[in-house]
Amino acid sequence: MTVSGPNKGGPVLRVDDLRVAFSTFDGVADVLSGVDLEVHPGQRVGLVGESGCGKSVTMRAIMGILASPPARVRGRITFAGEELLTMGRAQRQALKGTAMSMVFQDPMTALNPVFRIGEQLTDVVRWADRRRGLRRTASERRARILEVLGQVRLPDPERIFDAYPVQLSGGMRQRVLIAMALLNRPRFLIADEPGTALDVTTQDEILRLLNELVRDEGLALLMITHNLGVVREMTDYVYVMYAGNVVEHGTTDAIFAAPAHPYTRALFACVPKLSGGRAYAGIEGTLPDYTRPPEGCRFHPRCPHAEARCFERPPSFDLGEQHHSACWLHAPTEAKS
Repeated sequence: MTVSGPNKGGPVLRVDDLRVAFSTFDGVADVLSGVDLEVHPGQRVGLVGESGCGKSVTMRAIMGILASPPARVRGRITFAGEELLTMGRAQRQALKGTAMSMVFQDPMTALNPVFRIGEQLTDVVRWADRRRGLRRTASERRARILEVLGQVRLPDPERIFDAYPVQLSGGMRQRVLIAMALLNRPRFLIADEPGTALDVTTQDEILRLLNELVRDEGLALLMITHNLGVVREMTDYVYVMYAGNVVEHGTTDAIFAAPAHPYTRALFACVPKLSGGRAYAGIEGTLPDYTRPPEGCRFHPRCPHAEARCFERPPSFDLGEQHHSACWLHAPTEAKS
């Protein structure tokens, strides 16, 4: 299927029919089964779904950090017009940490506890310099690191540079991870659950910081999260994933105004309401066994609207400008008859 975000320019990242399988003792697990998405320059894109639906595997496939074997990756991943899956290893490695970067999920464990912050950030800059053929002095690298630590609003960058991770709070560590991702001025940034393990106030500060960086630096941002409140506030475009498939995608306004796919509606219904009322029981059933996934739509064993046609894989139906749903409920009338 062809997808597009609200930006009419060419995408910085395009994923077509991405498939990832893992060899396990129980057989081959087809974790991703035809994922398509796009991210445009200056755009904030959310990838949402319950735990285990394939969000982080998608991110790791894009970044090229899935071990092969056991992972087998097929499809197309195009970054700035270049095909990543057929790219040489050295060229692919050169992109990571330079043109594309990521903020890891858990700030409490992502930093090495036995090295100072400055040592870890210096390694990142030195590695990128070597890939780019640049020669900078130690003082020039230090100046760049202190500049970025200030950019992410860490107080007293000199002190942070010389500190160990254990001497920093969770929010400060998260800012260090963002600084690490920004050191080499990437064009594309993946944020994997950037608010994990942080209190709500600190999480809000981190999300505001990411928002400002997209606005001021022109970054393209792909945010992976299960927090729908964050998605509503932080993104322009949303992809909803279930069991390795994108089941619905569209502008954030369109998705939240009228969620269309039964899975999207069930996911939204799980969010507690501030007005109170009866707590939603959740979505019946569990994610499928990826070594023996259901035929057709993978959600049909849990779907209250399932019918015979759901055993066929549905295409993406256009529900209006910038809104698509992969569900037979939205097939044109003549296709249903």
